[in-house]
Amino acid sequence: MNLPGRALVVGLARSGQAAALALARRDVDVIAADRAEVAPGRLAAAGVEVRLGSEEDSLLDGVELVVKSPGVPGDAPLVAAARAREIPVWSEVELGYRLLPGHLVGVTGTNGKTTTSELLGAMLEAPVAGNVGRALTELDGKVGEDDWIVCELSSFQLEDIHELRPRVAVLLNLEPDHLDRHASFEAYREAKLRIFENQEAGDTAVLPRGFGKVGGHASRIEFGGDDDLPAEPLIPGAHNRENAAAATAAARVIGVAEEQIADALRTFPGVEHRLELVAEKKGVRYVNDSKATNTAAARRAVAACNPPLHVILGGRGKGESFSELALDLVGRARMAYLIGEAANDLAIALELAGVDHVESGDLTTAVKSAVRDAREGEVVLLAPACASYDQFRDFEERGEEFKRLVRRLR
Repeated sequence: MNLPGRALVVGLARSGQAAALALARRDVDVIAADRAEVAPGRLAAAGVEVRLGSEEDSLLDGVELVVKSPGVPGDAPLVAAARAREIPVWSEVELGYRLLPGHLVGVTGTNGKTTTSELLGAMLEAPVAGNVGRALTELDGKVGEDDWIVCELSSFQLEDIHELRPRVAVLLNLEPDHLDRHASFEAYREAKLRIFENQEAGDTAVLPRGFGKVGGHASRIEFGGDDDLPAEPLIPGAHNRENAAAATAAARVIGVAEEQIADALRTFPGVEHRLELVAEKKGVRYVNDSKATNTAAARRAVAACNPPLHVILGGRGKGESFSELALDLVGRARMAYLIGEAANDLAIALELAGVDHVESGDLTTAVKSAVRDAREGEVVLLAPACASYDQFRDFEERGEEFKRLVRRLR
């Protein structure tokens, strides 16, 4: 690919740093900017000019490309100014796609992306990157032309793709999410479906059975139902059977042997922070589903656990209604413990549904209360149905804190 002489990377979380380093390795003059304080160590050592706490338009002077981290909104001042100057704006995954050899299998959807991506990685014995925690550009120099790469793709990452073309593109499901950032469900849906737009004849779109028309020119394969599975998945829950069916369909398209697929299904243990059994103490099971950052994911977690449940809910809402989640808890939850900014909205929905609840405020208080109330044979479930950013850096930190609190129990 033809690289720019000078590039600006906006947002210096993991993917931003990986993008800046990948460009610097190719002798691109790189500026890296972030509103927050970030340790410049590796970036500065690689010759990257690090600018913190600055959003001045002058950072764009001479810049031929802007690479935007997924956490940076499209209307952020530097990004908007770049578009006004007609400077190309790429997602980090767009840069990764252009830099890396090999074949890409992309996985998107509202829920189940990480589980499906990691399971598919196990089936293919391939690296997994993207929204799972390892940036796609971190694989720079680590894959060959014949290798497959599994890439989990969020709506935020797909907003700014241009040429990214998965040879196999998987859509798991579509339900309202991130409505606090996307203008509407239609805008969110449109971002998700961009995974298909550059596909060509010879590529494959893997879709839920009965899903409507999507863009691109790929052939279409549908999944759904137990008939698609060559073995019983180890991971629990009806939703995970769907995830397993999607991974199986994609692996078959790529040409993975049936026995290799079956072996992965039988042995894959699931991912951290997703229906993760933390401990069983005095007959009470403690389950961490901190990755349930929307109501649809929380409802799946509730359905996957045997009642009676003690459910910890809350965090920063995403503009969703909690009514359906509250109705799912009727007859299943003995008590709900509410934390964070969304506690009041959750309380209203639970009150209307007749579900007992208490506003705990923070996770420590919620866990203490749940431990006090839970009896042998019951489940304490962290399934927040909200983002974590009001009290934690991300859902991983929230899940780790829940596990720490549980493991400290006598």
